[in-house]
Amino acid sequence: MEKPSYVYVIYILTTPEKVWEALTDAAISASYWERENVSDWTVGASWEHRRPGRSADVVGKVLESEAPRRLVTSWASPADPGNPDKTSRCAYDIEDLGGKVRLTVTHTDLDAQGLKDVSGGWPAVLSNLKTLLETGRTLPDPFSSVSNHPQG
Repeated sequence: MEKPSYVYVIYILTTPEKVWEALTDAAISASYWERENVSDWTVGASWEHRRPGRSADVVGKVLESEAPRRLVTSWASPADPGNPDKTSRCAYDIEDLGGKVRLTVTHTDLDAQGLKDVSGGWPAVLSNLKTLLETGRTLPDPFSSVSNHPQG
């Protein structure tokens, strides 16, 4: 049986380079996601998604890295990093549309709980990313109406 997928598309008035930086810079990701994305972002490298100063909520590998247009990572619980049945995959496709960017996030190989989590979380995370890149500020408490956000 095929596992569920989740796709979210958002348009942002910015450049592909700034979207890439926001996805891959730990301090910037912590500002809009409440989690740092930590890696050297080379293919095969490990990556972690964690609250600043804490252990990782999500771990994985960098599967593709083509700055500033495509990043693909695996996502797993730190308890199950090598279990393919408990690992999902997330692709970020960044398209330059001349003065704006179309960011498509495709999260695949989800289980039922993962689909529920990302369905509630990706809209909040990506809206906060858009707000940050367009205004320089983040939304006040972007997760206040969301019980979960994408963590794997």
